Amino acid sequence: MIWYVYVARCADGTLYCGIARNVAQRIAAHDAGTGARYTRGRGPLSVVLVRRCGDKGRALRLEYSIKQLSRVQKEALVAEPARVTTLVSQLGRSREARLGLRREVTARSRSGQRRRS
Repeated sequence: MIWYVYVARCADGTLYCGIARNVAQRIAAHDAGTGARYTRGRGPLSVVLVRRCGDKGRALRLEYSIKQLSRVQKEALVAEPARVTTLVSQLGRSREARLGLRREVTARSRSGQRRRS
């Protein structure tokens, strides 16, 4: 199932990041006051960035990455949406690195070697 990560600008100028299967419907929920608590009283929201993700897990990871950015970095992301591709590729590398580490630990444990602290 396709999921989307979106960044919306609130009426007070702050940015909000979330995930949804239907972004328009989710923004309508935020505007109606039934969305996230953060957006209540900050509407109306305007969508400034949307990225399609293959599944919910990828969308959640990208959302988390965006939320970890500073406000200045988020503003730069909104100004230049191509930067999202960089974030996505970093997520892919992080995952590969974690998988590589798991393989190494698994191989050591199978060979009977102990990990040193």
